[in-house]
Amino acid sequence: GKVPASSILASAPSDKNLDAWRESGCRTTHCNLEVLQESTLVFLATKPHILPGVLQEIRPAVGPHHIIVSLAAGVTLQTLQRLLPARTKVLRLMPTLPCVVQAGAMVFARGSSAGDGEAALLKSLLSSCGLCEEVPESHINIHTGLSGSGVAYVYLFAEALAEGAVKMGMPGGLASRIAAQTLLGAAKMMLETGEHPAKLRGDVCTPGGTTIHGLHQLEKGALRATVMNAVEAATNRACDMAED
Repeated sequence: GKVPASSILASAPSDKNLDAWRESGCRTTHCNLEVLQESTLVFLATKPHILPGVLQEIRPAVGPHHIIVSLAAGVTLQTLQRLLPARTKVLRLMPTLPCVVQAGAMVFARGSSAGDGEAALLKSLLSSCGLCEEVPESHINIHTGLSGSGVAYVYLFAEALAEGAVKMGMPGGLASRIAAQTLLGAAKMMLETGEHPAKLRGDVCTPGGTTIHGLHQLEKGALRATVMNAVEAATNRACDMAED
């Protein structure tokens, strides 16, 4: 709600990718250069292998007034700055799937010519889509392993929670809704209290109670080590893709 839909111009090769933009009231075009001519803040949301061709196409139209934001995974700020005119204001952004429900986790890094004003503008605009933090570029691949891929880890955990309840006799639909609300509530408490998750976990446990018995089983299954390994593996894969 921070920008009127009529102020947004979206470009894509085919109408198929533009229908959703039109339905939202945005203007559309098939000409990337038209976006540069009419816009100051330009988001590049392409597949990584497509981006170099797009940058070559728009390069003649990029001026000192433009702010270029890349969402392409694995394409470094160094590469972006090399393929665009010198001193172009460039930022690199990595969103996550829950941005579509305004609950995403996003990080961005700025290039050498992007200043505090450009960073503040991007953070202000994206804050309506969830958490948005500026980080060193080296943290972007870690963010991919933690949050970009982590969404899938959480879905797997939610599925397991619900299936455990189904095993004990609860209907599947109800179990899934309660599992989702449990994750939502736990996450909200972490964000709003600022407490370390270990502290909040301890608050739930009572001596000899249900929670500590359940946690014992998770520890026997090496849940923490397995999740840490998953973040590490996904981060390493993101680094490998960047090198490719």
